Amino acid sequence: MYSSMLDRKNKIGSNSGLIADFRSDTVTRPSKGMYDAMAQAKVGDDVYDDDPTVVELESKLAEMAGMENALFFPTGTQSNLAALLSYCGRGDEYIAGDEYHIFIDEAGGAAVLGGISPFPLPTDNSGGLAPQQIKDAIKPDDFHCPISRLLCLENTVSGRVQDPQRIASLATVAHENDLSVHLDGARIFNAATALNVSLKKLCEPVDSISICLSKGLGTPVGSVLCGSEHLIKLAKRMRKLLGGGMRQVGVLAACGLYALEHNVPLLGKDHEKATKLAKGLQSIPEVSIDLSSVETNMVFMDPGEGHHQALCDFLHEEGILIGAQVPKIRLVTHMDISDEAIELFIEKTRSYYQTRN
Repeated sequence: MYSSMLDRKNKIGSNSGLIADFRSDTVTRPSKGMYDAMAQAKVGDDVYDDDPTVVELESKLAEMAGMENALFFPTGTQSNLAALLSYCGRGDEYIAGDEYHIFIDEAGGAAVLGGISPFPLPTDNSGGLAPQQIKDAIKPDDFHCPISRLLCLENTVSGRVQDPQRIASLATVAHENDLSVHLDGARIFNAATALNVSLKKLCEPVDSISICLSKGLGTPVGSVLCGSEHLIKLAKRMRKLLGGGMRQVGVLAACGLYALEHNVPLLGKDHEKATKLAKGLQSIPEVSIDLSSVETNMVFMDPGEGHHQALCDFLHEEGILIGAQVPKIRLVTHMDISDEAIELFIEKTRSYYQTRN
């Protein structure tokens, strides 16, 4: 999946000549307003709980999520891992979807560093799981088995919004069997925007949530773990263990506060851009797009056999960056993608196939 990202790092350089980057919504640069917020941030030593801007960000997100407390982390991977290490001990088990980030994209940290066994379940076409799958996955009280401690869910899943009622039904099964429920909500604000519901509503069934600020929200760094007072106390210890304790980090927390006020309201536009991109690419006969799967800011394109890397290279020469994932290329819209860039992408992609016919 990531080969195209790794072998192109020397070609990208300083991004001179770059028109648009569709690889992810993590590639955004801070706006002038965000830079100003960083410059004006009041700071202190966060390891001593002395950074007022971090405290403000944590308090605000905890309130928005309907949770008791929150903790600022440098990355979403570390936030998820600290949650797993707080819920589970060595020899315990977490249950998750087989395409969820916490299982496939976080270097196996829970198993490597925590001795926690993953139990992945196949997800359906929407990225979801079924209550019966959870029931069947929970291990009996048998010394041959690991102890099932935690259900890990995700929203959104590859840009697909998870139905709140389904999340609630999965969480009910977990809670009835004494499992806690953690939600990887890296792009939870995209889900909230698409559903037109509050963050608090989406968090009601779960015990904790990790929210990424550096994806669609446009900050340079940071994720926030929200949960109970007890969980956050444990997670703070885990953050220290993992090397995530930071000092005058209010300059980064200020970006999160700015994003919550100014960038969350813009997410709907990112979704509109994705739909526009998908419809434009669908008009190219050689390209396969499933419009029904475009629910937020992600489009998955099948360029045809043998065209993944070639199209990636062609567009790179035109100042447009995409990945070359197989079988489908992931395209992500964000606040640094203009309508003009989308039109150019469609035009250049059409031109690519015309030169090969």
